Amino acid sequence: MASTGSGYDLAIIGSGSAAFAAAIAARGKGASVVMIERGTIGGTCVNVGCVPSKALLAAAEARHASLTAHRFPGIIADAGTVDMPALIGGKDTLVTQMRAEKYVDLAADYDWEIVAGTASFVDGSALTVALNDGGLRTIEAAHYLVATGSAPWIPPVPRLAEAGYLTSTTAMELEHLPESMVVVGGNAVGLEQAQLFARLGVAVTVVEALDRLAPFEEPEISAVIEQVFTGEGITVRTATTLTGVDRDERGYTLTAARAGELVELRAEQLLIATGRRPVTTGLCLDKAGVKTGRRGEIVVDEHLRTTNPRIWAAGDVTGHPQFVYVAAAHGTLVADNALSGADRTLDYTAMPRVTFTSPAIASVGMTDEQAVQAGIGCDCRTLPLEYVPRALVNRDTRGLVKLVADAETGRLLGAHVIAEGAGELITAAGYAISAGMTVDQIAHAWAPYLTMAEALKLAAQTYTADVRKLSCCAG
Repeated sequence: MASTGSGYDLAIIGSGSAAFAAAIAARGKGASVVMIERGTIGGTCVNVGCVPSKALLAAAEARHASLTAHRFPGIIADAGTVDMPALIGGKDTLVTQMRAEKYVDLAADYDWEIVAGTASFVDGSALTVALNDGGLRTIEAAHYLVATGSAPWIPPVPRLAEAGYLTSTTAMELEHLPESMVVVGGNAVGLEQAQLFARLGVAVTVVEALDRLAPFEEPEISAVIEQVFTGEGITVRTATTLTGVDRDERGYTLTAARAGELVELRAEQLLIATGRRPVTTGLCLDKAGVKTGRRGEIVVDEHLRTTNPRIWAAGDVTGHPQFVYVAAAHGTLVADNALSGADRTLDYTAMPRVTFTSPAIASVGMTDEQAVQAGIGCDCRTLPLEYVPRALVNRDTRGLVKLVADAETGRLLGAHVIAEGAGELITAAGYAISAGMTVDQIAHAWAPYLTMAEALKLAAQTYTADVRKLSCCAG
């Protein structure tokens, strides 16, 4: 028996960062809100993405630190085997706690309704919800927000589906460490997962179809992360495309193509980390007149309105950068635009990104190539970490800072870092770009000595000073 719910100001499909940001902002305006979620409250980040992956990466880093403590004279340490069930159990406890504090409790505090079920659009602008506990419910609202996120994309490799595979989600549920693993994908998720398992003691091989790891970062950063990986015993195979997958009781046999030749790889486990695609299947968007793109993303204008004026979209489902902070900003923007007619837009110029390898990779603004393509004369400088005092005292100089500046004005256009603490350093660079600072202004700004953030100032000083005289000798 179908029942009809009362009308709402905003109906939200999904319960991740974009959905919660929109709901909180809408409730702050006094609007009535209903949220529909078919699975676990909280979306990707807290449940299967940022939180669990970084928790496990931190644990793997702790183990690795003990194994590499000998780089400090007089320090001897060791690490035993990993208790994988305990490690995964601890991760699950943390996720449960954060999901309650950051999502479930917030919904109760702000007092909006959450409906457990699968939503789809019907003719016009209404939703039908197949309730998880049975039955149907129709929901009508003045405005609708689709915030259904993204899911791992699996390439069409022969026999892959039949053989089975791990994704970044299921890999973080393993309670037994395999002896070996092939990770397909050398971008952010693949890099993080590869180093995570390698540092837990797994023999890892990374396969990337493009010609370098971290293929969307600056080439200098790609070169460093490959050196880091090979230095930690990870096998790297770039410009290599998976062509076939077979599996037996001993594990996987993979075939791959490189430079016209076939190579064979063997491993106990296979992890596919080839990117994510928007989740729109089953929403019946066509019935509501909502256009989608070639990857299934919902087409939106600069205000995040779809081709149906009452339906909006936010977060990963729009095909915009897949970061939780982008999703949160989207959600608030939609609430402002839909309910207050704010006509707000977002400026992505100084939007940072971080890959949580060790050392971490972080970037903001333009790359060298993007500046050239935009017709801007580029003055680019790269500072190796061997010139950064913090890296020297840490006895870890793996990394660099690259600045991209306008050759005519000196204005900072981009910053690209691979270093421990790169995520913190890149925030300062983002502020500098937003403020329109020049490299000369950065070079003369205050920076505390023996911090990694000082590397930004030191890199800026390379525009005017001898790199050998930086830091203590250049004020």
